Amino acid sequence: MDALGICFTVCGGMCLATWLLSVVTKEYSWIDRIWSVVPVVYVAVFAGAAGFADARLDLMLALVFLWGARLTFNFARRGGYAPGGEDYRWAVLRERMKPWQFQVFNLGFITVYQNLLLLLITLPALTALDHRSPFGTLDTVAGAVFLALLAGETIADQQQWTFQRGKHAELAAGRQPRERFVRTGLFRYSRHPNFFFEQAQWWVVFLFGAIAAGSVLQWTVLGAVLLTLLFIGSTRFTESISESRYPEYADYRRTTSAIIPWPPRHGTPLPG
Repeated sequence: MDALGICFTVCGGMCLATWLLSVVTKEYSWIDRIWSVVPVVYVAVFAGAAGFADARLDLMLALVFLWGARLTFNFARRGGYAPGGEDYRWAVLRERMKPWQFQVFNLGFITVYQNLLLLLITLPALTALDHRSPFGTLDTVAGAVFLALLAGETIADQQQWTFQRGKHAELAAGRQPRERFVRTGLFRYSRHPNFFFEQAQWWVVFLFGAIAAGSVLQWTVLGAVLLTLLFIGSTRFTESISESRYPEYADYRRTTSAIIPWPPRHGTPLPG
C-alpha cells in the first residue's frame, strides 16, 4: 500500500472510532481530541515514504509536530481530554435540532467531513513527495513564517487562558469580573487571533507543496480552502452565542476585525 492508501486507511479508522465513541459516550468532541494528533501521523507517513531523507518533507513533519504538540497542550489544560470536555457549542446546537437531525449532523459533518479535512490539510506533503526537488531559500522562508505564526497562536492562546483563569477566579470569589470576554493584547486587533494563526499555518503547509511542484496551481489547496471555510462558519456560530450572552459583544464586533489582526476602528473605546 502506498502512502496515500495508508492515510486513507487511517482516516477511515478514525471516522469509525470517533463516530462509535460519540454514540456510546454521548459526547461529540472526539474529533477535537484527535485534531492535533492525526495530521502529524499523516505527514509522518509521507515523510516516511521518502525514507525520512527529504529535507522539505522532514521540515514539514517537524513543523506540524510542533503545531500538534502546542495544540495538544492547550487542549489538555482546558480539560478537553477529560470526561465531559465536550465543545460547548454542540450542546447549543443540540437544543436547536431534533435528535435525529443532530445524529445525521454528527455522522456527516462532525465525524466524516472533519476527519477528511484533517487528511486534506496534510496533502501538500503528498505533493512534496511526488515532486521531490532541492531544498531552497523559499523553504527556509516558509519555515520561518510558520514558526512566527506558531508563536502568534501560542501568545493568543496564553492571553485567552490567563484571562479565563482570572475571570473564573473572580466568579468563584463571588465578584463580577470587570470584563466578561477577552479584548486586550492580540484580541484588541482581532476577535479571534488564534483562528487567524491556525489557518495561516496550514496555508504555509500548502506553500511547501507548491514550492516543491514549482507552481501554486495544485489541487491540494483544497484542504486550506475548506479549513478556512470551516473557520468562517465556526466564527459566525461562536459569535452568535457570545452576542446572546454578552450584549456588549456587539460593540466589540463593530470596532474589531473578525479574524485578520488590524488596528481597531473608531467607536466604543477598548480597554488596554
